[in-house]
Amino acid sequence: MAAAVVRYLRSAGSASAAATAREPSPLPRADLRAVGADERAPVAPAEFRAVLGHFASGVTVVTAPADEDGAPAGFACQSFASLSLDPPLVAFMVARTSTTWPRIARAGVFCVNVLGERQDALCRRFAVSGGDKFASVAHGPAPATGSPLLAGVPAWIDCRVHAVHTGGDHLIVVGRVEALGAPGGDGPLLFHRGRFGRFTG
Repeated sequence: MAAAVVRYLRSAGSASAAATAREPSPLPRADLRAVGADERAPVAPAEFRAVLGHFASGVTVVTAPADEDGAPAGFACQSFASLSLDPPLVAFMVARTSTTWPRIARAGVFCVNVLGERQDALCRRFAVSGGDKFASVAHGPAPATGSPLLAGVPAWIDCRVHAVHTGGDHLIVVGRVEALGAPGGDGPLLFHRGRFGRFTG
């Protein structure tokens, strides 16, 4: 539930009273250490990325409706997966340093837009921080949550935040599916070893 997410964000840490007096406090951030100070990581981050990069994945854009500033939120995400059939649950992972995730958490809802093979430019747009990611991007409201549903995607999943779990330097976000659809069209956009690809043959 959205309330659980807000409680998590509040419990993850907060700015000092002095900082609050000077300026609005930033969104709370949890300790990002995944390895204790007296531990040594078993593998180097570069090696971890290189080996795990051999696992091909699909590419999505996770969106949430406009907040009090009037701007919707969204970010490119390749760590998306189905989780449960009964009840219908999906999951995605997001870095705990993400500036977009707190906005999605406050909304308590999101839409997963599965990108098609010719939407790599759209992925790049949502992979950067800052700016108006939705400028010139055609979209409409998803039926259950009102989150942006991007035009031309081959599939979409409209969800409410069901649970949030910690996973090292990332959060594991579980969503309960409220509506979904697969208009079809292009095949999926794939990501493998730092490059976009598509099915052939």
